[in-house]
Amino acid sequence: MIHAGWKKTIIFLVVVSVLTAGYVWADMTFGTVTYIKSSTDTTEAPISASSSASVDKVVTAPLWPLLLDTAEYDRRMLALVNYLPPGPTIIRSTTTDATGTEVVRVSTTTPASPLRYSSSTSVAIDGKLWPPSTVYPHGGAVLPFQRILAYYGNFYSRQMGILGEFEPAVVLERLAQAQAEWEAADPDTPVLPAIEYIAMVAQADAGADGMYRRMMPDAEIEKAYALAQQIDGVMILDIQTGLSPLQTELPRFKKYLERPDVFFALDPEFSMHDGARPGTVIGSLSAEEINYAIDYMSDIVQEKQLPPKVLLVHRFTQDMVTGAERIRPTSEVQVVIVMDGWGPSALKRATYRHIIEPEPVQFTGLKVFYKNDLKPPSTGLLSPEEILSLYPSPIYIQYQ
Repeated sequence: MIHAGWKKTIIFLVVVSVLTAGYVWADMTFGTVTYIKSSTDTTEAPISASSSASVDKVVTAPLWPLLLDTAEYDRRMLALVNYLPPGPTIIRSTTTDATGTEVVRVSTTTPASPLRYSSSTSVAIDGKLWPPSTVYPHGGAVLPFQRILAYYGNFYSRQMGILGEFEPAVVLERLAQAQAEWEAADPDTPVLPAIEYIAMVAQADAGADGMYRRMMPDAEIEKAYALAQQIDGVMILDIQTGLSPLQTELPRFKKYLERPDVFFALDPEFSMHDGARPGTVIGSLSAEEINYAIDYMSDIVQEKQLPPKVLLVHRFTQDMVTGAERIRPTSEVQVVIVMDGWGPSALKRATYRHIIEPEPVQFTGLKVFYKNDLKPPSTGLLSPEEILSLYPSPIYIQYQ
């Protein structure tokens, strides 16, 4: 069985013909697979990890999708909720023998396990909301084998996040420091660094079509992608759709989602309805809209035979996501609900507990604001150790 983590123990050669614009991707390791992209061939074959990785030594590629280590997947899901199996129960009984002597008998019983397993869905615990039983992902899935650690922003704005506040070299240096802190706090979970770029930004002005949003130029998106490649990470495209329907905007990013190391994020705060301008009220997304994104991305994964993707959904109020119980992760797309409200540590914990914890979808995440989380009466940022103490532990962390 192939482990779904990011250990570079198995290398595959995947040669993909690009039929539009002749674009060629650089060599890139994603999960257990190294993708070597070319615009001249459509064959796929793995290369032995012990070989010289030359094209002359290819063998037949395994069928897609890759196998998932379901036992390790379930173990890690239980670790996110700090599950401990119930211990034996000690029973003491006292009787009196024929001589009138009191006799104490001690016995133990082992309670039945509360864990529920299925061949097609992940482990669940009787009487508990977490972890939710959802469909297993295909092999090569990032979560929960790694924790995604993202730096967020837009290169045009110093106010929207760290990506626009500092030069790229400084951003990557600080991200590396944060990664080391998280790996020290949770040595059992490798960290996957990510660049989360706001690729569609809500606008104060309606624009020519009245939709109050602007898509970033390809060159800016490619800049974010290049940063992610520098750190062997992933790029996450974050969109704020304004008044435009998600079904209109998501297909504009298809060419990026066809890359195995590009994930996606939805920001309901700026998904507006009934003519409201962004920033005047908090927007929302329904389960049906989120499921549309899941299904759209799933189709791409199937068509291109990619590893599973991750979809992030930001949330800090109840109404930002409606019908959360109807959101359906698939074997191709893993779903993370991210608590992205800012404020003092106590407020962030309370929001996580009241908004994220009661409505399980699949995974959880948390956003840390380098500036807003320090506004009075705050006394400091949540540390990795404090974030890990949340229930369930977030598997995605974002810094703005």
